[in-house]
Amino acid sequence: MKRLGNQKGLTLIEVIIALAVFAAIAVSVFVALIVSTRTTASVNENTTAESLTRATLEYIKSCCYYDEDCPDYDESVSPTQYYQGKVIGNISPPPGYEIEVTAVPIDPATYLPLASGDDDGIQKVTVKVYHDNELEVTTESYKVNR
Repeated sequence: MKRLGNQKGLTLIEVIIALAVFAAIAVSVFVALIVSTRTTASVNENTTAESLTRATLEYIKSCCYYDEDCPDYDESVSPTQYYQGKVIGNISPPPGYEIEVTAVPIDPATYLPLASGDDDGIQKVTVKVYHDNELEVTTESYKVNR
């Protein structure tokens, strides 16, 4: 091959520099893809957990208020056990997810928990959703006896 004028071929150093620049770009793209995949998975887990808490709270609000007027009323069962039993039977979380429900009767004037067995017609309901035994979302709401 004939060279024209001052043209010279690529030196070994130029080839190594070009490969290093290409490798740096390739690594940064690969890292960005990994971060994007992990972020998407995390967002999906959180969205599923939020959806489960909302569905659970809506279901609990549709249940009768846990008192003497409730057909399933049993003094030996706490509101938490009542709702937990109802929720587990009607909302089945996807594999790897667990739902924990806590219902505590509270004083409407102070919003502080009442003594065990007392209930003035309002309960603080807490729903916790775990994914792979790690707390994902906690949601609190109130259930009123209407």
